[in-house]
Amino acid sequence: MNVQDLSEPAGSSEGLNLVNRLSESRSPYVRSHMNNPVAWQMWGAEAIALAKKSNRLLFVSIGYAACHWCHVMERESFENRDVAALLNASFIPIKLDREERPDIDRIYMNYVQATTGSGGWPLNVFLTPDLEPIFGGTYWPGPGSTTVLKDGIGFVGILEKIRDVWKNEQQRCLESAKEITAQLREFAQEGTISRQGEAEPEGLDLELLEEAYEHWAAKFDPAHSGFGGEPKFPTPVNLAFLLKLGQYPSAVGDVVGQKDCDNAKDMVLSTLRAMTRGGIHDQVGNGFARYSVTRDWSLPHFEKMLYDQAQLLSVYLDAYLISKDAELLDAVYDIATYLTSPPMHSSTGGFFSAEDADSFYRPNDKEKREGAFYVWTLKEFQSILGDRDAEVLARYYNVQENGNVEPEHDAHDELINQNVLAISSTPEALGKEFGLSNKDVLKTLKDGREKLRAHREIERPRPSLDDKIVVAWNGLAIAALARTSNVIGGFDKERSSRYLKAAKDAAAFIKKELYNEKDGTMKRVYREGPGDAPAFADDYAFLIKGLIELYEATFDDAYLEWADRLQQTQISLFWDTAHLAFFSTAAHQTDLILRLKDGMDSAEPSTNGISAQNLDRLALLLDDETYSTRARQTCDAFEAEVMQHPFLFASLLDSVVVGRLGLKSVALTGEGERVERWLQSWRAKAGGVVSRVGGGARSEWLRRRNKLVGSLDVGKESVMVCEGGRCTEELGTGMGEVEKALGEVR
Repeated sequence: MNVQDLSEPAGSSEGLNLVNRLSESRSPYVRSHMNNPVAWQMWGAEAIALAKKSNRLLFVSIGYAACHWCHVMERESFENRDVAALLNASFIPIKLDREERPDIDRIYMNYVQATTGSGGWPLNVFLTPDLEPIFGGTYWPGPGSTTVLKDGIGFVGILEKIRDVWKNEQQRCLESAKEITAQLREFAQEGTISRQGEAEPEGLDLELLEEAYEHWAAKFDPAHSGFGGEPKFPTPVNLAFLLKLGQYPSAVGDVVGQKDCDNAKDMVLSTLRAMTRGGIHDQVGNGFARYSVTRDWSLPHFEKMLYDQAQLLSVYLDAYLISKDAELLDAVYDIATYLTSPPMHSSTGGFFSAEDADSFYRPNDKEKREGAFYVWTLKEFQSILGDRDAEVLARYYNVQENGNVEPEHDAHDELINQNVLAISSTPEALGKEFGLSNKDVLKTLKDGREKLRAHREIERPRPSLDDKIVVAWNGLAIAALARTSNVIGGFDKERSSRYLKAAKDAAAFIKKELYNEKDGTMKRVYREGPGDAPAFADDYAFLIKGLIELYEATFDDAYLEWADRLQQTQISLFWDTAHLAFFSTAAHQTDLILRLKDGMDSAEPSTNGISAQNLDRLALLLDDETYSTRARQTCDAFEAEVMQHPFLFASLLDSVVVGRLGLKSVALTGEGERVERWLQSWRAKAGGVVSRVGGGARSEWLRRRNKLVGSLDVGKESVMVCEGGRCTEELGTGMGEVEKALGEVR
């Protein structure tokens, strides 16, 4: 029997008979609901027209494949025939993947956060046929659920109440929805449109970095590292900002204070080490979970997201460059290995989106459990490792007979007697306790991890893979891997080559499958072919960032040429000519109630923050002042908001520094051992831009695009430091002189 035939008839006066349409979707998350008795529709003109024709509210449920509470709500409510009958009879139910349509997700997330004070996924909203919201929330317990919310509210009660209000007080609902939508539009305009007049010339200054630092210093957790309480998120964009404070030109240190710059660095290094040793890190495999439920990083929310891995790779790399700490370099290798290996790395190029939090503990289990792939009992340790090695590894990873997860963090009793591995000892302490040499301890730990990993791969079903290839997140991964390859090339050529190949393959895949050479536009998602959704502003911004890093890793100006083309397309589609900065969506999209601008950072860096950074770098690489002007305009567009809450705009603050202090670059010409030494010295620095002509670099297009570079003598071995469109200093061959100049370049 076709699954769609299981859907309950709508039973409306119009004779509307909805059926489940989700088998038509390519999204793994959306398709996972095609067996539900709910008559799910796909977002689009057809579903909206149905709502208007039948005068029904749309019930829009938004989630993503790795979302644990999305799965819980599906089991409790969307698989329940009584709930399905209620939904099908009174609403137009729509299931949506937030990763395919982040624009829709963000509009209604703003609404839910504004009306409830919190947000998250699943995101559930009731909309009028004109797409205006009247009510929303996140997870609501279904029939028979053991979860009780503070207000005692349940999903069935909500459905019945909304149905009755729409039936009996429709005009009031419509008026309220229009008022709410007007408020959302007003809120979206704050900071970019509500400013009176032009930006103040002294408005965005370096003191904002000090204010941002002070906020995070006050939030730092000295006991466990990280920021805030629980749940605790890595927030890589903030870690990157704090780590970079001490790497900016000395003028920043003069404003922030060298002591505070050092403290910012120490907070980040401490946090990264705590995360590496904590349960948020997959101690047996590779990669990091999305966040920690506990403030000590011991218990993760187990899903692994591509955008987290990519950003954390960049932060750990910067931390290693500053500290030269081998533990942090190991974390770099760990994350890069996760990105470039199955299941996250596609054999055809590109990186998949996420691994789920839930999985089956054993192959024949009926229900999935959160974290089942990652947790262990003490008996399993003893069976797999043998008594002595089990005792050593159990002490090292804090494995307890009754489990190490506190009951208050196990709402569904899924982790009873289970242990999440987190490092709680040191090889030196283990050596003393068990009478072993340090060498023997390290071997025992290494061999034990390999045995545990082998057992896990063979005996446990792996979590579901969200095998969408999303342009934006691939851009972040391309950038991180290209830069990692660049940095480690001088001391680990094998890994460097592997990481660079993965980055290049991903870029090639996107160009082949999702890029339209004729008009310079892209699609956002690939799965079994290109998706319908166009690329959004973040897709362009993050991919441009990746292409710039690929250029600096290869000096193949084809990457720079493509980045330039994409930058021009991004400006054409998303630039707000009236009030500056980039909208998240293009003007021609008709299924949105408003256009938003992404200025604040979140789990991902803001589109406008990364765009401003890209424009700054391209301005120097291409000697194009128009790009520099747009970077300044992008920052100025958010002046009011940045000045009020600078800590929310870490990625934009980087461009504020450039606007105040400028950005220098290095141009290399010629070839030979000395140029290679200069180049390696540059690559050991964190930041700046570098271009190369001659010496085997592919630079024909660049020499035409950048007249300054085109004028350089490619046969002459030299390093020139450039700023403001002029190469003002030509250096000799002395490494001391070069090091001095490079030390001033950020």
